[in-house]
Amino acid sequence: MASHAETSPQWKTTIIVSSSLQNHDTNRMLSAQQHRIRFSDSVESGAFIFPLSGTAFLLVDPQDLLEHFEESGLIERIKAFVQVHRNSFLLLYAPFNGKKELEVLSAIQHRFFGSSLRILPVRNNAELVKGMLTIAKATSKPHVDRIRDRMSLARAHVIESSPVWEMLKLSL
Repeated sequence: MASHAETSPQWKTTIIVSSSLQNHDTNRMLSAQQHRIRFSDSVESGAFIFPLSGTAFLLVDPQDLLEHFEESGLIERIKAFVQVHRNSFLLLYAPFNGKKELEVLSAIQHRFFGSSLRILPVRNNAELVKGMLTIAKATSKPHVDRIRDRMSLARAHVIESSPVWEMLKLSL
């Protein structure tokens, strides 16, 4: 018997990618999965934008930052990115959890606590691609509608079969 993944068509979408990432391995990985890649000079350096799902990802590699990353302008870049993209994610590329990576992660978490920015630490390009595609697919039409319908059915089932709900019905 074929699995669900084998029987359902592969999800494909268009991704706007910063021209600064033109030679990045992730583009080859996304193209291999038959996603349409469009390079743009007008988006933030290091950005991946999924227009159909309304999500945007900013790739940051702590190894590319100055010794004192506060002086690197990273916070200002992230702040501008969050203001432009309502559904924003920061992809923090950290192949290992060294002192510098943890300091950068901690500083960004403290600075953007309470904002709409979500931070996704990734260890390699495969995790980076998988994370972006999972989030973008789950937030794009018609997948988001299907997920919402499933959640609604699950909620209704829990309410119907809940012993607490039965007790409340009897007490009314």
